Amino acid sequence: MYVNFKRITRVFLMTMLSGMLMVLSASAQTGATINVRGIVTDIAGEPIIGANILVQGTSSGTITDYDGNFTLQAPADGVLEISYIGYRPQSIPINNRSTINVTMEEDTELLEEVVVIGYGTVRKDDATGSVVAIDASKINKGLATSPSSLLAGQVAGLSVVSSGGAPGSASNIRIRGGSSMSASNDPLIVIDGVPVDTEGINGMADPLSTINANDIETFTVLKDASATAIYGSRASNGVIIITTKKGHSGKLQVAYNGSVSVSTKTGLVDVMDAPTFRNYVIDSFGEDSQQAAALGNTQTNWQDQIFKTATSTDHNVSLAGSISNFLPYRVSVGYTNEKGILKTSGLERYTGSINMSPSFLDGSLRVQLNAKGVYNTNRFADRGAINSATQFDPTMPVYSETNSPYGNGYHMSLKTDGTPIDIGLANPLAILEQKSDKSKVYRSIGNMQVDYNLPFLEGLRANLNMGYDISESNGDVIITDNSPMSWVWGSYKAGWGENSTYYQYKSNTLLDFYLNYNNNFGVHRIDAMGGYSWQRFYSEEENKFPYSAAMAAQTGNEFYKEGNDYSTESYVISFFGRLNYSLLERYLFTLTLRNDGSSRFSPGNKWGLFPSAAFAWRIINEPFMENAGDVMSDLKLRLGYGVTGQQNLGNGDYPWMGRYSYSKAGANYFFGNTKVPLIRPLAYDENLKWEETATYNAGLDFGFLNNRISGTFDVYYRKTTDLLNTVGIAAGTNFSNELLTNVGELENKGVEFSITGRPIVSKDLNWNVSYNITYNRNRITKLTINDDPSYVGVRFGGIDGGTGNNIAIHSVNYPSGSFYVYEQVYDNDGRPLEGVFVDQNADGQINEEDMIVYKNAAPDLFMGLSSQLSYKNWDLNFSLRSNIGNYVYNNIQSNRESRSITYDPSGWLKNKVNSATFTNFDAVHYQSSYYIQNASFLKMDNISVGYNFNNVSNWLQSARLHLTVQNPFVITKYKGLDPEFTNDGIDNNIYPHPRVFILGFNLNF
Repeated sequence: MYVNFKRITRVFLMTMLSGMLMVLSASAQTGATINVRGIVTDIAGEPIIGANILVQGTSSGTITDYDGNFTLQAPADGVLEISYIGYRPQSIPINNRSTINVTMEEDTELLEEVVVIGYGTVRKDDATGSVVAIDASKINKGLATSPSSLLAGQVAGLSVVSSGGAPGSASNIRIRGGSSMSASNDPLIVIDGVPVDTEGINGMADPLSTINANDIETFTVLKDASATAIYGSRASNGVIIITTKKGHSGKLQVAYNGSVSVSTKTGLVDVMDAPTFRNYVIDSFGEDSQQAAALGNTQTNWQDQIFKTATSTDHNVSLAGSISNFLPYRVSVGYTNEKGILKTSGLERYTGSINMSPSFLDGSLRVQLNAKGVYNTNRFADRGAINSATQFDPTMPVYSETNSPYGNGYHMSLKTDGTPIDIGLANPLAILEQKSDKSKVYRSIGNMQVDYNLPFLEGLRANLNMGYDISESNGDVIITDNSPMSWVWGSYKAGWGENSTYYQYKSNTLLDFYLNYNNNFGVHRIDAMGGYSWQRFYSEEENKFPYSAAMAAQTGNEFYKEGNDYSTESYVISFFGRLNYSLLERYLFTLTLRNDGSSRFSPGNKWGLFPSAAFAWRIINEPFMENAGDVMSDLKLRLGYGVTGQQNLGNGDYPWMGRYSYSKAGANYFFGNTKVPLIRPLAYDENLKWEETATYNAGLDFGFLNNRISGTFDVYYRKTTDLLNTVGIAAGTNFSNELLTNVGELENKGVEFSITGRPIVSKDLNWNVSYNITYNRNRITKLTINDDPSYVGVRFGGIDGGTGNNIAIHSVNYPSGSFYVYEQVYDNDGRPLEGVFVDQNADGQINEEDMIVYKNAAPDLFMGLSSQLSYKNWDLNFSLRSNIGNYVYNNIQSNRESRSITYDPSGWLKNKVNSATFTNFDAVHYQSSYYIQNASFLKMDNISVGYNFNNVSNWLQSARLHLTVQNPFVITKYKGLDPEFTNDGIDNNIYPHPRVFILGFNLNF
């Protein structure tokens, strides 16, 4: 029996919609009104349920029922506007007719939506790789100083973790986990065709803050190697392509986007207040003890002293239009003044962008001119103040209560003779107010792209792209002489401040040229591209440090010295090609090949070949899917394999060459009275080469009900070979004892799922919701040239407390960046037993052989949920994000809760966390697994409510007023202040994310 799936589906949708929609019948037009009825169908004659019927210029309208019928009252001389997702909208004059039947045509432009990929575009339906395109206008925005924060939680497989709440702070971006241990794990960022330098520049924390978020049109994330291999040696960590807004034909349009925001702290580290601390000291050591004698007589909340409520503003104005329909253009300027909740922190940013896109020769010659610039000034607050505020004695005053000549009026711990205790803590507020760390940064990114359809062969075009990325920064760090930190920090501890300066200039210039041939031959479609790329990276740096007026006066400039001024450059030259072939609109093939040459490697290893292949089957277009097509609108299977590389080693531009460094021990040789510092050769591997990552990917794209429901499912496996690792070399050589070489292997496995639905689509009420979830797990499979059972791995992750303590490790058969600790033993009540750890080898003693690899800082699962709900002129939007299975080493707790470190024999006290009442440790146990704590979280990034004003006046087309709360809540079991940070999973000095209240305005003229 034939079942009409379309009919059943439409009846169901209409039943659901009819309970939610209100039909407005008031008309704003004058003149006689009539009852208009009709039916809306598609070109096959099937009725369209839920099509919007609106009387032009009014809010009066209705929707079609499950038979496609509609009835409404309208002016006899009015116009009906009919629209439905996936179909071309129509405007039909009523002309005094009482019956109007409408046939709607599918929107082929929508069906043939293109996505930006490397060196061109591809129809979305023809994409064979794992590619996700995001419309920036549909992302819920908070106070987005950087484009990277807009992507948080938006894409399966893409993890964006903020480094903290400081103004202009960067984010840690990972696509399908990291592929390297020693080299960069950052994705390649391409802005309007220019692969930019993501290593950043001194004085600006986030290199992506060059772009104003209001200027971005789309993000495209390339995840698997079949999509990224076209970028070869720089694509092992994925690619993010940012496309900015362009001009358009027609009248001038002016837009203003602005906001005022207030940032507040979300909480404080749970340390003892003054009365609690006083009672603890007296109860623990006795009222007549030297510890009790060291207590002060005031009550100071040091965290309240260093944090504040901050007000920020952001403004952006854009003009878009066309000059005589010949020169489309868009110009924008922006200003941001962001203040941090940590006193003295803040930034000012001026941005500008211009785009011109003229065309010539009847559209055969098209030119794109892009230029973006930023002038950024920063005042960085020393995060050491946060660390100090959680430790400083709460019974001590902020300012000195004596006439001490030390500390410039701020309280300091003094010896019995009245001089500073040089191993004490620096006054937290003085750290902020007596240290000035300022920078100025200029950066510009731009290009000229010329695209010409060659006249002698239809479908053949040539594309030339010339681009640049230039930045310059200068800054100075001034610590006031005689300030508290000048007595307790640094090498001298003699009251000498600092006055260091730095300068950096970086340029990245690009030339790309390629030919592209695209044509159809019956059931065959070919899209072939081949080209050449040249890119040069240049950097120079100057430093002067450290001196101050007091130091110069007392030492005769003995300690003044120039920094390590230098300049360096590197080149990448590439040949690349790609072939896309489509058969019967069902069978899709992509072959990609790139040959990269990099000056960062020795002559024998300069060139690397990076191939990829992918196949996609558009099952939805098969004849046997005709009936299912009534319900299912998309079904495509994707398979891909490819190899990408890594040449950003993070070890200079010439890591394969022999180099020398000054002796770390400060060894010198004297020629008479002349002291000459000794240098020593550094170990190097002249055969150093690319890290290579091979990726296998299988994916399924699906859509239902004319893509009212759509999504993707991907599984992948990535293996990095020739992994860079620092290994020990034989003692007795003349080299340093560590060597960077290609010896390791690392693998990533993962599953991704994303789904987007439009459960409600109507004239008044609309709801879009998107959800994605990712599982990713990595494992190191090799780290040494030869098997060595005694080799535990690469220790790293320095912590606050002790000397040389490291808490993290890269170890074979475990995830990279795991923790390395002793396994804590607990009593029946779940309390940790002090100093009791598992004897792993049962030899009767606890030593380093009993340490274990334990947990990992990266989440096993991360997910995102976003929702956009609108009713008439109101809208409600929110974005949620969650990490599950990520662990943190709570260094705040490990270094603040033992009794033994409360008092320093030199005469000062250190505050304690309140968790000490639970553990009651007497000694410190930095490497106990107790401090490795589950930091899984559910965070609402932002929630906003807005109201839209339409047709406000002749000169104001529309406006929107919105109230947004950023970071309104975080649900977590983690005992620390904030579960989200990027510091190798070590919580010891984190600038907490603030809660931000934003009032925003959007005006379109």
